[in-house]
Amino acid sequence: MALLITKRCINCDMCEPECPNQAIAMGAEIYEINPDLCTECVGHYDEPTCMKVCPIDNTIIHDPAHKESNEQLWDKFVLLHHSDKL
Repeated sequence: MALLITKRCINCDMCEPECPNQAIAMGAEIYEINPDLCTECVGHYDEPTCMKVCPIDNTIIHDPAHKESNEQLWDKFVLLHHSDKL
């Protein structure tokens, strides 16, 4: 499933540059994650880097509105990064 940045976000700018999929951008008030680009770092890292670098606990959570299996996240990773080779 994609990740979600909650209203606990303090706009510290730590997560956005860490995202390998460029899924994080500043929204109207806080950073937001584009669920179409978020693979939870599958294909890049063992765990989501945004969650790892966020200084506030439970600010970045699994988005219940965008549930995806590990296989679906891998498929998304391949489409995002290797579609020119398919």
